[in-house]
Amino acid sequence: MANIGFIGAGNMGTAIMKGISTSSLGNEINLFAFDPCTDKVKSLSQYNVSACDSEKEIMDKCNYVFLAVKPQIIEGVLETIASYTKKDTVIISIAAGISDEFISKKTISDAKVILVMPNTPLLLGEGASALSRNERVTDEEFEIVLNIFKICGKAVVIPKDKMKEIIAINGSSPAFIYLFAKGFIDYAVSVGIDKSAAEGLFTQSLIGSAKMITDSGNTIDELIKMVSSPGGTTLAGLDRLYEGNLTNVVMNCCESCTKRAYELSK
Repeated sequence: MANIGFIGAGNMGTAIMKGISTSSLGNEINLFAFDPCTDKVKSLSQYNVSACDSEKEIMDKCNYVFLAVKPQIIEGVLETIASYTKKDTVIISIAAGISDEFISKKTISDAKVILVMPNTPLLLGEGASALSRNERVTDEEFEIVLNIFKICGKAVVIPKDKMKEIIAINGSSPAFIYLFAKGFIDYAVSVGIDKSAAEGLFTQSLIGSAKMITDSGNTIDELIKMVSSPGGTTLAGLDRLYEGNLTNVVMNCCESCTKRAYELSK
């Protein structure tokens, strides 16, 4: 059985551990966790997660170690685990913007590193995760980690030199989508429509529209045309979105997100 440890037991780390424990992988994996907040780790006992008292204990017991911490503190964590990192330890980082080169520099030069950009819908088993690895990770090792994220939603392998660019597409995009949704729901309330009714209709529209993109066989441009009757209400609304250069705004949003990822990596 593989021993998999988590340094950090926040929302994302907890979601991954829950996903492992409640799937068929739960019979093949021993889970361990350490977090300075001991109450977080204690609450994970329901998912058969064994509590550890330190980063060292995690590194000693586990051959796969998830760094489920924020980018702002990962440097300190890496410095702490550096002397305990072995050549066969597979380090899995979910910290935005952090490269495998940075992790190797702070631990051991030939560290095995897998980079993952998950997103918060993983908490509901509906995550979208992008993964890459450095050349020292074997196919078998990578497959174990890839399967973990597949059971928590959708997982896609991308080149590691695109891990910063992908953040806007799946890591941060839920926040952008929520803000977009807020505009529609706020409008509904402003014209006297019940908020819960508006939320129900708009969120189902999001789900249905996503399924149309993935399952209909039509391009996005074709799907837009399908909704847009000549001289109708949809075109009237689309005209305002085109006037506001919505797609350019989205591109600028993604570029700012990527720029910040590169800043965090320095």
